Amino acid sequence: MKLPIDDLLPAIAESLHKHPNLVIEAPPGAGKTTRVPPALLSLVRGQVLVLEPRRLAARLAARRTAQELGERVGDTVGYQVRFEEVAGARTRLRFLTEGILTRRLISDPRLAGVDVVVLDEFHERHIDTDLALALLRRLQTISRPDLRLIVMSATLKAAPVARFLGDCPTLRSEGRLFELSIAYQPYSAAPLEKQVAMALEKLTADHAGDVLVFLPGAAEIRRAARECQGLAAKHQLLVLPLHGDLSPEEQDRAVSPAPQRKVILATNVAESSITIEGVTAVIDSGLARAASDSPWTGLPTLEVSRISKASATQRAGRAARTAAGRVQRLYTLEDFLRRPEHDAPEILRRELSEVCLSLRAMGAGDPREINWLDQPPEGALVRAEDLLERLGATAEKARRMASYPLHPRLARLVMEALDRGAGEEGCKAAALLSTGARSESCDLLRLLDSELEPRARQHFEQIRRRVRPPKQVTHDPKALPLSILAAFPDRVARRRKDQQLLLSTGGSAVLACPSQSDFLVALDIEDRSEHALPLVRLYCAIEADWLIDMFADRVRERVGVEWNRAAERVEAVSALVYDNLAIQETRSGAPDPEQAAALLAERALEAGIGRFVDEQALNEFLARIAFASVQIDVRSAFLELCNGLKSFAELKAAGASLITILEQKTDSKKLNEVAPVRIRLPNGRQTKIHYEADKPPWIASRLQDFFGLRETPRIAHGKVPLVIHLLAPNQRPVQTTTDLAGFWERLYPQVRRELSRRYPKHAWPEKP
Repeated sequence: MKLPIDDLLPAIAESLHKHPNLVIEAPPGAGKTTRVPPALLSLVRGQVLVLEPRRLAARLAARRTAQELGERVGDTVGYQVRFEEVAGARTRLRFLTEGILTRRLISDPRLAGVDVVVLDEFHERHIDTDLALALLRRLQTISRPDLRLIVMSATLKAAPVARFLGDCPTLRSEGRLFELSIAYQPYSAAPLEKQVAMALEKLTADHAGDVLVFLPGAAEIRRAARECQGLAAKHQLLVLPLHGDLSPEEQDRAVSPAPQRKVILATNVAESSITIEGVTAVIDSGLARAASDSPWTGLPTLEVSRISKASATQRAGRAARTAAGRVQRLYTLEDFLRRPEHDAPEILRRELSEVCLSLRAMGAGDPREINWLDQPPEGALVRAEDLLERLGATAEKARRMASYPLHPRLARLVMEALDRGAGEEGCKAAALLSTGARSESCDLLRLLDSELEPRARQHFEQIRRRVRPPKQVTHDPKALPLSILAAFPDRVARRRKDQQLLLSTGGSAVLACPSQSDFLVALDIEDRSEHALPLVRLYCAIEADWLIDMFADRVRERVGVEWNRAAERVEAVSALVYDNLAIQETRSGAPDPEQAAALLAERALEAGIGRFVDEQALNEFLARIAFASVQIDVRSAFLELCNGLKSFAELKAAGASLITILEQKTDSKKLNEVAPVRIRLPNGRQTKIHYEADKPPWIASRLQDFFGLRETPRIAHGKVPLVIHLLAPNQRPVQTTTDLAGFWERLYPQVRRELSRRYPKHAWPEKP
């Protein structure tokens, strides 16, 4: 069958004779994946490698290309994906996933025997895609100028890539896309599987041909398959799943011709693989499980998110590759228009420890010195390098870790388990952690003893085949927990009461399940807004002594003081600290006096100073100080009061001394001149001057005590008159004034008459 890309093959050959690099733009259905690579075999003597972003795409492309050559896979055309390789001595054209190329560059840094590398579906911009492009361009520039690089994509901004490849040529194929109608669905609150069933029923009523349904993941595929069972039986439809975790045989069944109409329930693996014959309709959920990283462990996870316009266009194109097609999008046109044009490259948003490990393993140097299409964020590089240092990924260890197709943490786990004689268990633990498995007890070791779920079982077998651990007879029961600790050294926690945890990172969390272990490694944590603290869903118990044995450089001694809240006292504490976590500590009642005084003062001020001193007397003294404009540091005085003390009880007993200390810290001469404590009245009696915040100073005494005093007493060098409270013999005020002379003249005659009647035994002279 002639395909649109065939007309471009002579131009491709001519371009590669003149320039080693080339960018090819070709829409879905043009045939670029299966026609360009075999055409390159006649141009070079060596091998041609084709990098695909997904395992399914690599398998399908290899099979279709071999079929078109009239051969079996493994002859001229082969493929290699994680844990699987089909190739032979005659194989010159290999389809492989990008991570496979990275590991090959570690063992074969010059790519001996390889003449062309094709990066297919480049627009997906997986993290391994950018790494592969950077490494290949670096190899080409430094030592392999004969190496040819071709970048192919359906939805690609070609100019930046062409510039990166030395301003190389760009060729475009018009492609072949039949008439395509796209319909949008009003917003629906119905579950996704019901929306799929309703859309499918509408399509089967008035449309022939197979239907490709794009769903986020395997769980949604299973639910949709159940929901569509009745409809499939009614219309004699064959409902088939298609996702990356299926066996090659199950994937082949989904994409191969069938005697009845098919409904293929697929993840986004079907976006960029070869044309599936017979598909003339697409139902697009608009969702995908996009690769991200756990903020807790850094391990890869998948999160459901809305796809970009470019991905939606790719999906829609699937319906019109072989005939006129229809697309039903399960979202509104307004929703589509609000979506981003393209997904952000993973290298700008993902955790980068795998990238940095690969560079270390091949001795490529500082990742900042490598020429990238998009420079990775500095913060992500720093975090990745820090993690690799914690994992001990230096020199030979880095090469060994990178040889395993696992995240650096899990590679370190497997490597440590092998060295400790627990390789089989290490592979099993890595499989469970990489698939996100959980235990009802939250204990990883118990989970290891249970039956593996199919996905975890498949992953375990793949890891075991790659690692080939020796058969275990017996081993140290501590071997696996120690291996897990080696892989997660920054996730250590100490249990407190009520299953609360103190983390070595300095934060807190809570166990989702009860545990009696004092120390553990928190392996899976869930942070939800409805919970006050993050929940640890999976852990592995460890012993504190292991931290000292394995990470002596991270353990330090800390001597200081701590507050015993229950006893309300300062205690001396000597602790061994791992990162920010105390793993051993002793307490005594003899703390350093200076540290004890500072901590006691801090806690006492938090509790309130009135608990330890006469607050009224203190406030009056401070008001007197303020009136006299004398500066004083109460906190410093309070700290001095705490000298030699270490408990609230001792402080309360010494509280009366605070004002004495404050007085000693003031200019007493100035204070007494401006704001005296007492004033002498004409009859010789001394009365106290009261000072209050935001009020003028005042005195209070019996009216008779002021006989013989014509003018109002003043303080502050005669500038401030005192407020006088004149009291009757019963000590109740009869007048308040700051003008004593005016009182004698205007008010005293009337007051005299009233008081002389009520208190006849007292003298009430007419001219006092």
